[in-house]
Amino acid sequence: MRRELFQRICDDLAQRYKYFRQTEDGAGKSGCTTRQKVTAAIWMLASGCSAVEVDSAVRMGETTIYDTVKKFARAIIKTYKSHYLRPPNEAETARLLQHSAERGFPGMLGSIDCMHWAWDKCPTGWQGFYKGHCKRPTVILEAVATHDLWISHAFFGLPGALNDIQVVQRSPVFDGIATNTAPAVNFIVNGHHYDKGYYLADGIYPSWATLVQGVPAPLDDKQKFFTKKQAEYRKDVERAFGVLQARYAIVRYPCKFWSRKVMKDIMECCIILHNMTIEDERGLLPPPRIDDYEDATRPCLWKNKDVPEIRALIEKHKEIRNKETHYQLREDLVEHVWLHAPRRSTR
Repeated sequence: MRRELFQRICDDLAQRYKYFRQTEDGAGKSGCTTRQKVTAAIWMLASGCSAVEVDSAVRMGETTIYDTVKKFARAIIKTYKSHYLRPPNEAETARLLQHSAERGFPGMLGSIDCMHWAWDKCPTGWQGFYKGHCKRPTVILEAVATHDLWISHAFFGLPGALNDIQVVQRSPVFDGIATNTAPAVNFIVNGHHYDKGYYLADGIYPSWATLVQGVPAPLDDKQKFFTKKQAEYRKDVERAFGVLQARYAIVRYPCKFWSRKVMKDIMECCIILHNMTIEDERGLLPPPRIDDYEDATRPCLWKNKDVPEIRALIEKHKEIRNKETHYQLREDLVEHVWLHAPRRSTR
């Protein structure tokens, strides 16, 4: 990250949390500075090294460094999660839809997939529950990424023995659609009107109206071309995983922490820092002031009028999982992509 972004994080954390300010002990000796603590935490997240290696550079005790990493991750979540790890608002949704239409996939809101983070300290009694196709204990991250690598949805914590179908069935990714709190999405493809956005996914995902996969066995040139384009744009989330692991190597190597809660905090912290870097690289808008952030840990107070009736909620989930809409949407997209998506000349 740039120096300006690093300094902004230091200033925000020092302003909100006493732990990140330089204080004096009972003997009148000054403690570690804000820059020392933030540098130590980001160093461990970015390199995945041990606290002993960081100690030689920042002059902090090993135990203090581990405590600082945990407190830093929690502080980042409390300070920035409400802005940097939330569903897209109306303006962002409109921008995504415009870019997706230019790519030949109107109504697309991103691509969805799962990533496994190995858990080195998984208790022996839990390892059968956390072992899946990776052959070692892992914890799953489900994420939605856009074309610019922004991660707009992150659901972390399920055991690695589950597959992508079981994860998406437990995921809150479609809760906004079910409760009518997500921005409205309306688009027309091949003469048919649709009122729900969709994500590109690989073949293991279920045939839902909000998920679009490639054709499993394409028969003609249209289906082959659509499947090729779908696979190209679906790689957005794979690229996001690769960039996340390259920037913060702690999520690339097996986790050395014992607690699943600490793992969750570290994963969300890395994703938030990743999104902050993406926004900083865009250079579109000035960063919001610290007073504009909402406390991400504040409980959500639902009003009775905001809670949908159970029957309406069930009907919404039926619409989300409608297979007929899924196949109709895919057929319409096959025709639309063939007619509108850019194709290379065969000459």
